[in-house]
Amino acid sequence: MVIVCSLHNIKEEDLRIGCFKFSEPLPETDASHAFATLWPWIDVNNVGTLILKELRDRFGATEVARLSRPGMFFDFTRYRPTIHIQEDGIKEMIIPNTRIYYAKRHGDKDLVLIRMLEPHMNAELYIDSVLKVFKALNVKTYTLLGSMYDAVPHTRPLLVSGYNMGKNIKDTLKNMGILPIVYRGNSSIVNMVAKNAAESNIHVNVFIVSIPQYVILDEDYIGKTRLMEVLNILYNIPVHRQDFEKALQQKSIIDERLEKTQEFKMLLPQLESAYDMRIRSIIQEDEDVIDTEMDEILWKSMDKDIGKA
Repeated sequence: MVIVCSLHNIKEEDLRIGCFKFSEPLPETDASHAFATLWPWIDVNNVGTLILKELRDRFGATEVARLSRPGMFFDFTRYRPTIHIQEDGIKEMIIPNTRIYYAKRHGDKDLVLIRMLEPHMNAELYIDSVLKVFKALNVKTYTLLGSMYDAVPHTRPLLVSGYNMGKNIKDTLKNMGILPIVYRGNSSIVNMVAKNAAESNIHVNVFIVSIPQYVILDEDYIGKTRLMEVLNILYNIPVHRQDFEKALQQKSIIDERLEKTQEFKMLLPQLESAYDMRIRSIIQEDEDVIDTEMDEILWKSMDKDIGKA
């Protein structure tokens, strides 16, 4: 059986690419960067979501498309709709969806922003639809941003792991302190977006920041700032001073709360020792992997914004 997006009740003026319905004419662009995150698989503490919101607000991105029938892909008993009820009944229901935002930039590549929800069904159709949108918007680079829990201490600079496909910038990533990802095991089917994009001559970057397993936040500015440093170097997107300030405030709160926990006081030196051994082993393999100046940038940069204004 072949599953296709429903074509019932489509108006002539509707523009559809794959299973995405565009709310306005397709933007004209010579080339664009696509930035994405995948919720909930690699969006611990909403780090990727925070970054996409930052890019959307900073560059004035507007929503241009969303899935026409999100129920084809998502189980709404797992991704629950939100409802607004007043005395006279239901005022609004927000249905979980994958939305695409677009920002026109003068003198630089345009931006395509997509917060992907992991599909529960019809994943191949979902992936194919995303790639069709990339083709229509002339996406040249696809960067997946995310965060995952790891056995790392909050008292050390957060580690970022990643890989590159299509355009060889491995030396650049090493000099930035990006650790290689070597993994074999369970994953998300949405990783096929990266694989198929690379096979379509789109340059692919994947960056995952390691979050301490004991840090649970609705908005993790420590993780956000660490990934924004990467975007600053690769794409000249500055890191705002207020993000550094929020990150240091969060670190202070974490320090204060954990200081009262005797079990954690015993665990922290072990995590720090394991972290240091991990770094030393990588340096021994390739002395250029870790850029100590990059690692220390979060804690020494309170006096100014980082990057090009």
